[in-house]
Amino acid sequence: MGDLFKENWKYILAALAAPALVMAISAKLKAQAMPKSNVYSNLRAFLTMIQYAEGTYGANAYRMLYGGQLFNSYAHHPHVAITKGGITSTAAGAYQILFRTWQGVQQDLGLTDFSPASQDRAAVELIRRRGALEDVIAGRFELAIYKCRQEWASLPGAGYGQSERSMASLVQVYQYAGGQIAA
Repeated sequence: MGDLFKENWKYILAALAAPALVMAISAKLKAQAMPKSNVYSNLRAFLTMIQYAEGTYGANAYRMLYGGQLFNSYAHHPHVAITKGGITSTAAGAYQILFRTWQGVQQDLGLTDFSPASQDRAAVELIRRRGALEDVIAGRFELAIYKCRQEWASLPGAGYGQSERSMASLVQVYQYAGGQIAA
């Protein structure tokens, strides 16, 4: 599965922005014995779980600033430093991406805005950079959480001094969102 993933990760990223693309690559995925539904559903469920963990899940997820305030324009990352509970952060959007992190991902992926589609693509890229994307797709949930814990402060074992969600609650949200955990 490793080689298959390395060849197709850009298509998977694009599929988040355009679900119809999943149809275009489904024949190739099926031919290589990787169910299309697992690629999309496990990844989507993992992204939903991150939103839950970061406290952004809901109608305003993609407009959320650190601390719960909302921003109004998707033209760019809001780059607003907010202090709450003794912690100052520029985290914004559904995945609470720091401004500095956003700058690098935006440049690497050629993102032109901070729209929901761009935020989704950025989150997938951050998962990939942590070496967890194959684990997410394959349903190796706890291993993916372990690898991503330094990216998202709310994941168990992150160690940033912020509130961390329990593994049990994350599993529950992931499975409710359609994710399947590998046996």
